[in-house]
Amino acid sequence: MTRKSSPQGTDNVLADLGFDDAEELSAKAALAVKLNELIDKRGLSQMEAADITGMTQPKVSQVRRYKLQNISLERLMQALVSLDQYVEIVVRPARAARARGITVATG
Repeated sequence: MTRKSSPQGTDNVLADLGFDDAEELSAKAALAVKLNELIDKRGLSQMEAADITGMTQPKVSQVRRYKLQNISLERLMQALVSLDQYVEIVVRPARAARARGITVATG
């Protein structure tokens, strides 16, 4: 997670702050928000969430605090699936108005 200079504002505050991995961090954060919402909605403890998702309790704790550097996008998606969610990855050509990148939409 290193920073680079970014002279213009974008839709991604992490990119604006100069993080090289801004798209990945943004995607991880969106998935973590959904995961935390599900944990809260079900009233799960960190140990219960760990048992259901196959993560360790320390990893669940990291997700709960949005410390996502050592957690992969794939692991977050697998955790969501284990909580009865459908995760879809869509790849399509970038349009001029919408540049290349990664977007996560939750519903």
